[in-house]
Amino acid sequence: MTDTATAAGLDSAILSDLLRVAGSPGFDRWKEQIHRTGGCSQPIHLQGWTLTQDKTTGEPLHRYSTDTEPGGRLRIACGNRRASRCPACAWTYAGDTYHLIRAGLAGDDRRDIPAAVREHPRVFLTLTAPSFGPVHNRPGARPCRCGTRHPEDAPELGTPLDPDTYDYAAAVLFNNHAGQLWDRFAKRLRREIAAAAGLSQRALKEVARISYGKVAEFQKRGAVHFHAVVRIDGPDGPDAPPPSWATTKLLTASIQAAAAHAYTTITVPAASDQPLRRLRWGTQLDIRPVKAFGDGSDITEQAVASYIAKYSTKAAETTGSLDRRIGNREALVLLGVPDHTRRLVEACFDLDPLYPDRRLLAWAHMLGFRGHFSTKSRQYSTTLSELRQTRADYRAAQERTARGLDDIEPDTVLVLTSWSYVGQGHSPGEAALAASIARDIQINRETAREALRDQLALEGASA
Repeated sequence: MTDTATAAGLDSAILSDLLRVAGSPGFDRWKEQIHRTGGCSQPIHLQGWTLTQDKTTGEPLHRYSTDTEPGGRLRIACGNRRASRCPACAWTYAGDTYHLIRAGLAGDDRRDIPAAVREHPRVFLTLTAPSFGPVHNRPGARPCRCGTRHPEDAPELGTPLDPDTYDYAAAVLFNNHAGQLWDRFAKRLRREIAAAAGLSQRALKEVARISYGKVAEFQKRGAVHFHAVVRIDGPDGPDAPPPSWATTKLLTASIQAAAAHAYTTITVPAASDQPLRRLRWGTQLDIRPVKAFGDGSDITEQAVASYIAKYSTKAAETTGSLDRRIGNREALVLLGVPDHTRRLVEACFDLDPLYPDRRLLAWAHMLGFRGHFSTKSRQYSTTLSELRQTRADYRAAQERTARGLDDIEPDTVLVLTSWSYVGQGHSPGEAALAASIARDIQINRETAREALRDQLALEGASA
């Protein structure tokens, strides 16, 4: 068995458990459950039952119990958005984020977002963190400040040239306040747009609305920056055309003014050995118009939605940090966290007693950042909840068909349920099989996407 396990890339214990699972009487049903979760790597285990009966007569129409399931359990997807925790569920989350962002750029008839939203002024904005000290980088054709031309995958990229002089405290405090900095920026932006249009803020609400969808990203140096789609609508949101004075040029100038305004500065008071700090956005501000179809110089709706969706499933683990909370410094050594990231986490530990209201210890694994990674304004487009409900309704319709309940009106039935949580995850062999299922699903999706892209290209050429 050892030679077979080695050939398969598995150790003997995993292979032994894999064979046990594959040879169990309920394997086909277990595989069906895992396939329905998309190959989830940390499925939630439930035990319970459902009873569907006629609301008037009480006649039972369908019964289901987990007593007949493998191990007496029903497995459902964990829903974790982090790619480092569950790639399958993160893929679903990224897909939902993609559709959410793209709906606000191109419209979505199914959710009453008109295609005319493409004509509204909209830009793709990147707000960055300020400098906390010089770091190794790749400045175009020139060598790094250290004199070396670093390759793209060089581990030193983003790390300080001199760690002893790098302001680690300011870096984690900036991350910790980044959400508030965005909030101040968004409020100031509305003021700048109103001023540019010669209106009061109250009058602006009567003729225009500013919407956005954004995502946070950790740079290699461990500092948070934000990517956002910012759009000007009419007073009723995407359904209404913006006023004639609303242009991409006006929106760009207003963003530049808002990012540089003193109002978007947050003062962190001095404490013990820490000086008073004024946190603000960095000088690197990138604003690009979003085009429906690019000409090589502008970014397209597809590219923006894909970019934001990509980073919606990532967090501080991209810098070599952790994807879950830690309680002590010893864990950093045991887990082999890189030196630069370790110093950032330790700065959170050191600053926590000085700024207890900032909960830096609780968010040390996120290098101090405590906000949501992807957010949007109320009327930017649809919501993640609506997208999930669409998926749930589709699954419910499938279940009604399978149970022979298609001809029965939902309002005429009563559904009784009882569920309890009994565990989570896989055994080693189950984990290997679930990863294989997830890969197969991903390959099928990519093949279907390529086929659709080729079909659209042929239709466009024939037109």
